[in-house]
Amino acid sequence: MTRQMMTTTTALLSLMAAPALAQDVHEWGEKNADFEPAFENQTRAELVQTDAEFAFREIADGLEHPWAVEALPDEQGLLVTERPGRLVHVTLDGEVSEPIQGVPEVFNQSAGDSTQAGLLDVKLGPNFDSERWVYMTYSKGTGDGMSVTAAARGKLSEDMTELSEVEEIFEQTPPSPVPMHYGSRIVFDGNGHAFITTGEHFSDEERQKAQELDTTYGKVVRVNLDGSIPEDNPYVGDENAVDSIWSYGHRNIQGAAMRDDQLYIVEHGPAGGDEINIPQPGENYGWPEVAYGVRYDGGPIGTGDARAEGMQEPAYYWDPVIAPGDMIFYDGGMVSEWQGDSLIAGLVSDGIVRLEWDGNRVSAEERLFTDYGRVRDIEELSDGTLVLATDYEDGALIHVTRDQ
Repeated sequence: MTRQMMTTTTALLSLMAAPALAQDVHEWGEKNADFEPAFENQTRAELVQTDAEFAFREIADGLEHPWAVEALPDEQGLLVTERPGRLVHVTLDGEVSEPIQGVPEVFNQSAGDSTQAGLLDVKLGPNFDSERWVYMTYSKGTGDGMSVTAAARGKLSEDMTELSEVEEIFEQTPPSPVPMHYGSRIVFDGNGHAFITTGEHFSDEERQKAQELDTTYGKVVRVNLDGSIPEDNPYVGDENAVDSIWSYGHRNIQGAAMRDDQLYIVEHGPAGGDEINIPQPGENYGWPEVAYGVRYDGGPIGTGDARAEGMQEPAYYWDPVIAPGDMIFYDGGMVSEWQGDSLIAGLVSDGIVRLEWDGNRVSAEERLFTDYGRVRDIEELSDGTLVLATDYEDGALIHVTRDQ
C-alpha cells in the first residue's frame, strides 16, 4: 500500500470515529526562576475555560516532523513542510502528494539527540492568486558543517507539483558551527515587506551574537518581497549594522503573526522565560543579557536579572515554559468569543495555548487540545475551523471543528 493510500485510509477511519474531547483545566507548575513580573498579568494570567466541545478528525498521518501548514485558497488543501526537506500538498480528504520539486536543498544535521535543522516555514505570498509565489524558510549548509537560516521563494505550478524561478531572499550571517536554534517564521505586513525570524544557535559563544548588530543571529529581519532592503529599516546607512535588522536580542523565534499591522512574535526561552514580544524597529529585547528564566542547570543567564534599562519587556512570559511553535490571531466564527485571541502551538505544554488580550496586555490564558501532545503549527481555515500539525516522526494533521 502506498503512503498516499495509507494516509487516505487512516483519514477516512478517523473521520468515522470523530471523538469529541473535553478540555483540561490547566494547573500552573513549579517555577524555574524567582522573578517578579514587571506588570500585572505579564505571566500566569487568569486561567479560563471555553464553554464548548470540539470534534477532531485526523486528515493525514505518516508525515515526518511536519513543521508548517499553510492553507491554499478555494479549499485546494494545504501545503505542509516536513523537516527533512520535503514540501507536500495535502488535500482535506487526506491525499498526500509526492514531494513538490524545486525546494531548496536543506541542511538537516543533528546536535546530539536533537534535530532542529531542516525545512521550516512555508507561506503563500501576498499576491499568490496572480503570482503563485510561495515563501519558505530553512537551514542552509555553507560547507564544513556550518549552517545558517535562509529564506527563499519560488512559483508553484498550477498542478502543485513543482516550484520554478526559485530565488533566495535572505541568508543569515555569519555561518554557525552549531546546528541549533534556527528560528524561523516568515510573515507579511501587507505593505510589501516580509518579516523573517531567526535564532542565535544556542551555545554560550554563539548566543552573544543576538546582541551584536553586525550579525543576524537572534533577530527579526525585514526585507522587501524580493529580498531587497526597505529604505526605512532602522539600521540602513549604519556601517556597523546589518541593514536588514528590525529588532534584536531574541533567543529562538519560532512563532510570528500580524495583528492590526503590528508584528507579534513568540520565542523559546531557557528554563523558564518563553516570551511574547511586540518588536519595534531598532529595539533590544534583552537576550542573553537578561531573561525571565535560568540556565538548564539552574545557573543565571547573563547578568542574572530579568530586566535592564534600555531593554524591552516581553508582553507576556511563561515559567514553566510551553516551548512555542507557531501562533495565529483567531479571526473565525467557529468560536466567536475567540476572535482577536492568539492561539499558540505548544511542544512542551502540549496542544494549544489561547491568550485573551486587552490592548497589548494579556488578560487571560487557556490550554486546549492537550491530548495531541507536541503541536508545532496551527492554521485557521476559511470556515474558521483549525488544523493542527503534531511534531513527531509519524506526525499528523488534525482538523478541529466545533462539536454541535
